[in-house]
Amino acid sequence: MTWCAGNADVDGAEDGGWLVGHFKAGRAPELATGDVEVKWARLAPGSRDDEWTEPEPQTSLCVLVSGSQRIRFREGEVVLRRSGDYVIWYPGESHTWESSATEETTTITIRWPSSVPG
Repeated sequence: MTWCAGNADVDGAEDGGWLVGHFKAGRAPELATGDVEVKWARLAPGSRDDEWTEPEPQTSLCVLVSGSQRIRFREGEVVLRRSGDYVIWYPGESHTWESSATEETTTITIRWPSSVPG
């Protein structure tokens, strides 16, 4: 097959919103790749994660679709307010986040590579 279609809410449900990546090989091989990971996140108003992530070995790009989201880094923060606002963070960075207190927030996160050597 040279193409695939689906629904991000359905296809990412078993993997915390992640719908493309090496980890899909067992359940949805058409969505498995070692090149990139893609996450579709719908966050309820007031959603947050105050725990710092482990330093990540990949580069990540988060793009705001709707709502708003504050992403904190050890040396600063960014607030995504308008559809299309984005932030990129690089290997070795940790972060926390919180979404809009009053409306659902939707983001797309792309992380690469999917399978990190080591």
